[in-house]
Amino acid sequence: MPRILDRGAGWFARMGSSGSSGTKLLSVSGDCRSPGVYEVEFGTTLAAVLKLVGAEDARAVQMGGPSGQMLGAADFGRQICYDDLATGGAVMVFGPKRDLLEVVHAFLEFFVDESCGYCTPCRVGNVLLKQGIENVMAGRVGQAELAQLRELAITVKSASRCGLGQTSPNPVLSTLEGFAEIYQTQTITVDGMNPTFDMADALLRAVDFDLEAAVAGAAAIAGHASVHTPGLQETA
Repeated sequence: MPRILDRGAGWFARMGSSGSSGTKLLSVSGDCRSPGVYEVEFGTTLAAVLKLVGAEDARAVQMGGPSGQMLGAADFGRQICYDDLATGGAVMVFGPKRDLLEVVHAFLEFFVDESCGYCTPCRVGNVLLKQGIENVMAGRVGQAELAQLRELAITVKSASRCGLGQTSPNPVLSTLEGFAEIYQTQTITVDGMNPTFDMADALLRAVDFDLEAAVAGAAAIAGHASVHTPGLQETA
């Protein structure tokens, strides 16, 4: 602001892109030589910012914090401005050695903790998204499960009541779109068939799941016992 007062509004307006005048403050963190706060003109490419901070070998960049979008090298030529790559200013850089699925999982853990629990899509959906990513990381999914993961993310995004639930699926959706390979390398097949059916029994047997313990808290709150079929988890 002092520079605008000193040099005039016209000086400031001449900087930037056609749709975004002036400059933008970026808080850059992560795998780079020089993290910090940078002021750049609107219209500056993401690649130029990465060069400025010493992160030319970046594998991915998370723009806008956990609820933003994860971008790969194909998008590094995009311009930081309101009419292209809009951001509140948070820039998280991930180098070539980072496991991006671990990053997505960490973001989802944050959203699960931060959800107020008011609406079911956010309260339950984010937990299911986190579990879905855990299954991907463990190599327990096929193409059908990846499709269901995408559908779940879209449902949480469209049905949640507030901005947290409406943006929490972004890490999943943006990596499914821009980093499909990190999911494809984790999928499994059995003789070309969908592992959902071929391996379902083996996976259920491998999971030590106590249904009674899982619903005990809810039953205590409700004031009555949960009604379910005993042994269901062993025979499902």
